[in-house]
Amino acid sequence: RVIVLEKREYMGGNTNSSTGGINAAGTSYQKALGIEDSKELYFHDTMEGGHNLNDPELVHALVDNAPSVLDWLASMGGDFTDVGIMGGSSVRRTHRPEGGLAIGPHLMKILSNEARAKNVEIRTANTVLDILKSPDGRASGVKVRQKNGRDYTISARSVVIATGGFGGNLDMVTRYRADLKGFGTVNHKGATGDAFAWVEKFGAELYQMEMIQIHPTVEAKNSLLITEAVRGNGAILVNGAAERFVNEMDTRDVVSSAILKQDKGRAFLLFDQAVRASLSSIETYDRQGLLISANSLEDMAAKTELNADALKKSIERYNGFQAKGQDEDFHRSGTQMPRPIAEAPFYAVEVKPAIHHTMGGIHIDSKARVLNKEGKVVGGLYACGEVTGGVHGGNRLGGNGVADIVVFGKTAGASAADNL
Repeated sequence: RVIVLEKREYMGGNTNSSTGGINAAGTSYQKALGIEDSKELYFHDTMEGGHNLNDPELVHALVDNAPSVLDWLASMGGDFTDVGIMGGSSVRRTHRPEGGLAIGPHLMKILSNEARAKNVEIRTANTVLDILKSPDGRASGVKVRQKNGRDYTISARSVVIATGGFGGNLDMVTRYRADLKGFGTVNHKGATGDAFAWVEKFGAELYQMEMIQIHPTVEAKNSLLITEAVRGNGAILVNGAAERFVNEMDTRDVVSSAILKQDKGRAFLLFDQAVRASLSSIETYDRQGLLISANSLEDMAAKTELNADALKKSIERYNGFQAKGQDEDFHRSGTQMPRPIAEAPFYAVEVKPAIHHTMGGIHIDSKARVLNKEGKVVGGLYACGEVTGGVHGGNRLGGNGVADIVVFGKTAGASAADNL
């Protein structure tokens, strides 16, 4: 019998806002599109992107299991036929629904439908207060509070922690990273890091808690995330002088740092109708009123208060690089420049970095078993997703967050079942 406890009124957390996709290498979807990739290259990209601070055992588990987990999700109705590229990846390996639809809502739909079909009991507005510990040191259940304030307990031989990160708890963020004080966050209000207090009694190791990622392209006024896939499909970044200043497809920490060095710590994400047509998730940004649109570059310059001549020069120079497949200024690869910026109307979003992902958390092994400070397994206790630490090291690559939750989520479920 499986019970899912969710403290909010709805399931999904940050996954509901995820738009990028799921990274996997050597998949049937890549082969159908003629994309050459390998698990070795995926492992290398993930380790390099994380500054080699990742736990290699966990990265191998992520890379090795991602293709089969994609097939498992596809068996439930998942669509992963659109394969794009995200910053730090050498090739196109970010899988998402046809047309570039947002991955998060798609995943939540198929997973929640499958859970209900399997008679999994889902209790929303039920807040876990603590994990119970048996006399022999194992996890033995949870203490829960209902919306009406009534507390109750559930006894269980296996407990899986899948509570997400702590990017919505700015006090906790600044406790580990004082330099992030004053930053906005794109995290939902429930991402508060509750689980870390629950596991203290088990001596669980909290691993790399200071590894906190800021995302470079967050809409400046409303702190709404603009997926990296927009850049992957051809957008560029310009500063207040209407000039490019970074390889837009570098890792998130590098691009964020470059934006923060610009005037007012902001930039403009620029793209055209061809990019918009290639990625359905952009339509959400339009409905949210985030897009500045213009029928000409002169009009765009006026609306963004950029110099028109400088803007046209920057885009002409980028388009020249795109045509040659070689970025002489910032070394963006030809694969990362799939189309020029040439088809009106043109679009822009003013962006600045904000807190996005917490890479640190509860240390687990490749079977998603919680480890204590001595590196020993805590009986009956499992964890997966952003609540864990070690998979991403010092910086998470786009597309690896959702890969993490589905790979280690499935692994945690299998391990918890084996324990029974």
